[in-house]
This record gives sequence, structure tokens and C-alpha cells, in this order.
Amino acid sequence: MTSTAASAKKRPRFALLALFAVMVAMGTLLHVANAGFAKLSASAAPAFVEDKGKFRIMVGGQQVGKEEFEFKQRGAEWVEQDSSEIKTPNGVTHVTGTLELHADGTPAHYEWSTEGAKKAAASIDFSGPTATINLQVAGARPFTQQFTFKSPQIVILDNNLYYQYAILARFYDWNAKGPQTFSVLVPQSMTPGSVTVDSLGEQSIDGKQLDGLSVKTEDIEIDLYLENQRLVRILAPASNASIIRE
Repeated sequence: MTSTAASAKKRPRFALLALFAVMVAMGTLLHVANAGFAKLSASAAPAFVEDKGKFRIMVGGQQVGKEEFEFKQRGAEWVEQDSSEIKTPNGVTHVTGTLELHADGTPAHYEWSTEGAKKAAASIDFSGPTATINLQVAGARPFTQQFTFKSPQIVILDNNLYYQYAILARFYDWNAKGPQTFSVLVPQSMTPGSVTVDSLGEQSIDGKQLDGLSVKTEDIEIDLYLENQRLVRILAPASNASIIRE
């Protein structure tokens, strides 16, 4: 089956995220757009830096999960690895993801796996603007789907792997500011879409001055907060959810 991101009409649905407000907020963040994708030239390649740490996943002031992440350089490429653990009414769900990026920020390869109420895994290969997904779900036949975007600059924002928003923040042109729209793929949902990112300026959070970004669609908005370009907090005010760096 082959789909085109630019012509898709149906909004994404995120079954893995339906149980908690934070998951709903992050999972419904993306929508399919027909135009306005940000295009980054080689001269505008993101200034990546290595990073490593942990997040606490909070809903209503209560911790419902955690995430460990590492972003490192490997030769001319970059590798981002996430591992999260989410408590749900059906038990604990574990999600892992490994993203390989070229020096200019375009994705080369992505793999994810999840274990909990269901067990599934997939690998994605990128060739220019085309993403080919090979999915394996326990008890089902392997499935392949292909999406073609308008540009090879595709941002990965997967379910329950929140450090990937730090990479999105690196794509944002802080000098130009203003709203900037990026083409996005949500691998676990096999959903293409777009997000619009805009500067919130300097914000005072817990006594610290942080740089804020809004990430939104016509349906929902979340806020990213960064300290010296390091993602330290994600807030979804409408659902009282937050992702906090330890």
C-alpha cells in the first residue's frame, strides 16, 4: 500500500495513547496538511549536540511513566535512542525507539518496539522523501506501507518517546522566529502529518528563565521549554500533563 502525505485527508488516531491525558495530548498533536512544510537547505542544517538524561511523565501531578534517552554522534551521522515505561490500567507498556539521522537532519532509519497490552515492532527506511515502513505485530502477518512527503526533511515524533521533541526544537529557526511548519511521521501510528512551531519567547518556569516553543495544530497545543537549547519540560495545559527532565 502506498500513501502520499500531502493528499491524505484523514486525521491520525493513536490507539496506544488513548488511556491517559498526556498520551491523548501528544498522540492527537499531529494532523495531515496539504501545504506549508518547512524546507531546510544544507546550509540550514540543525546544530545538533550530544545529550543524555531522563524524563518523568506526569498527569495531574502524579507520575505515570518515565523515559531514558541518549543522543550522540556516530561518525558523520547522529543516533537518538529512547526507552520509556508507561503505567496503564492494563499494566506497564514499554516502548523503545532508535533514530538515525544524517548530518543535515534528514532521517536515514528508524526502529521502534512496544511490549505491554500488545507486542509490535517496525523498521523504517528513508530514501529521499519516501518512508517505507515494515511492521510486525504479534499474531498478525507482516505489513508494509510507504509514505511520500514533499521533502526529505521529515521529523519523527513517535508515541510515548518525548525526547524526539528536542530534535524538533533544533529544526526551528530561532533567528527567524515566527510560525514554522514541519512535515512529521508518527511511526507507531503509521501516520504522516504536520506541526506548526512558534516561539513563546522567554518564559519564567519554576524560577528559571527558559525559551518556550508552542507546537500545535488546529486541534491541540503543547509547549516546549528549553534551557540553553536543552529540552527540560513539555507541558500540555489542556490535559494537565507534563514531561519533566530530571
